Amino acid sequence: MSTTNLNIRIDKSIKNQAEEIFNELGLSMTTAVNIFLRTTIREHGIPFELKLDIPSKTTIEAIEKGRRMMSDPTTPKYSSIDELKAALDI
Repeated sequence: MSTTNLNIRIDKSIKNQAEEIFNELGLSMTTAVNIFLRTTIREHGIPFELKLDIPSKTTIEAIEKGRRMMSDPTTPKYSSIDELKAALDI
């Protein structure tokens, strides 16, 4: 397979932001662009979304509440589902 260079101009901030996301996904810029181009050909159009699983505001608040509860010594804690069921009278 022969290769060729592709030179594009893009805003530096956009490039940096994209590289951060690609790095978190374990991809280089070259790999990400190749994935995009190959999938574009296969799908005959813009084919997909690659994005990080970023929790919603509600989920973030629930996680924070759970962490506060875990560090609060007055919060009841259970070692098994049976203990929890007994506490809930289930």
